[in-house]
Amino acid sequence: MHAEVLSVYEAIRRRRDVRAEFTGEIVDDSTLWRILDAAHRAPSVGNSQPWDFVIVREPATLRRFAEHVARQRIAFRDALPPERTATFGPIKIEGIRESGTGIVVCYDDSRGGPQVLGRATMPETGIYSAVLAIQNLWLAATTEGIGVGWVSFYDPEFLAELVDLPEGIRTVAWLCVGPVHEFQRVPDLERFGWRAGRPLTDAIHHETYRG
Repeated sequence: MHAEVLSVYEAIRRRRDVRAEFTGEIVDDSTLWRILDAAHRAPSVGNSQPWDFVIVREPATLRRFAEHVARQRIAFRDALPPERTATFGPIKIEGIRESGTGIVVCYDDSRGGPQVLGRATMPETGIYSAVLAIQNLWLAATTEGIGVGWVSFYDPEFLAELVDLPEGIRTVAWLCVGPVHEFQRVPDLERFGWRAGRPLTDAIHHETYRG
């Protein structure tokens, strides 16, 4: 286990979407298991636990997915107005091969049976549950000194075929997971000028949204 023990608040402060800081080492299996155990302990609607995790380490698969993501990046860049293209250019969007381990987080809408307690009027709570598992995974990884990068520049059908998902199972995320040299103090999108964060005071409303 990572020598430094972090409080949950410090883990939240240090958590970053990692792209360029991976050391190239492979996260060891015992650490990976602890991280996945933390993910599996996330709360879920109706205790349905609608997630599955596909661990990908085969270099050929990592290469294929990285090449696919690179094409998606180019398509996004080419659709930007010139001033945003210049800002986007230096931003690295993935560390698929550098991390050495990909975790594909999947969602099974049928998990929990036809009556999932708490999902009757809000079916999207199933996806929310899978995202909670990702957040648990991310914070556990941070306390272990392990970086996580969420890759979203992909065609879901391509990824489903790449990892041979059964019919009805959908992807939520590809997470790059691996040891890092450091965690950046400032998130990449702020460092490169894409978008700054907003203060907590701007996000808090009292009694009503416009109150």
